[in-house]
Amino acid sequence: MKPIVVALLLYVLSGGVAVAKEGNACITVAGTVGPDFGLPHVARAIAKKKLNVTVIGSASSELNGPAGTNIAYPTRLEEALRRLLPGVTVKVTTYARPREAASEMEAKLPRIIAESNPALLVWQTGTADAIRGVDAEEFRVALDDGIDKLRAAEADVVFMNMQYSPRTEAMLAVTAYADAMRIVALKREAVLFDRFTIMKRWNEGGVFDLYGATRTTNVAERVHDCLGRLLADVVIAGAKLAPAADKGTQ
Repeated sequence: MKPIVVALLLYVLSGGVAVAKEGNACITVAGTVGPDFGLPHVARAIAKKKLNVTVIGSASSELNGPAGTNIAYPTRLEEALRRLLPGVTVKVTTYARPREAASEMEAKLPRIIAESNPALLVWQTGTADAIRGVDAEEFRVALDDGIDKLRAAEADVVFMNMQYSPRTEAMLAVTAYADAMRIVALKREAVLFDRFTIMKRWNEGGVFDLYGATRTTNVAERVHDCLGRLLADVVIAGAKLAPAADKGTQ
């Protein structure tokens, strides 16, 4: 992978986005993002009034600067879930490591599960594998094995695919990894949060100019805020889709 591609991608991952419209246009333009499958362990946790969510991923789960963690989408997700679930204790724990491949994340799942005891794990992956040129089949196997570990630990999973960036679209081949995530999600009846498509719609719809360059993170904050709120809606909808027998009683 050429250094310029990596540099451009890491720039976007760290918040290099430009002018955005105000308001909730990002929610409207994102379109339908509802889950295809239920989240029974999330439903059970909500019924018990305690929901632990773990996010694993790479650089794009955080933002640069001293306040980066506090304004990134995992924190926005926690805030949104607390608003949507009054009376439920919500905790979102993040494990982020730049440029980590899916197989490396999968190997750490037992420790992460033991430490955070999640009812839901949001697995953000794909970009590092594309940068490193990991075999797509190896990527798929890592996701499949990860699902086995999570379900054995009674945890649901939401896959989150890579970010969309018009600056790197022609230089970074992500299609094989995005397709692998979609296939695994459908085959294993797991939820896929299609961040790539959402961000592409934002760019094409003029909500966020993802090609423009800026050294500030104020627009990146709004991008992460939108992602957090959309992801929270998916989590709640997934809990509602869970079979009644798995929901318990409120």
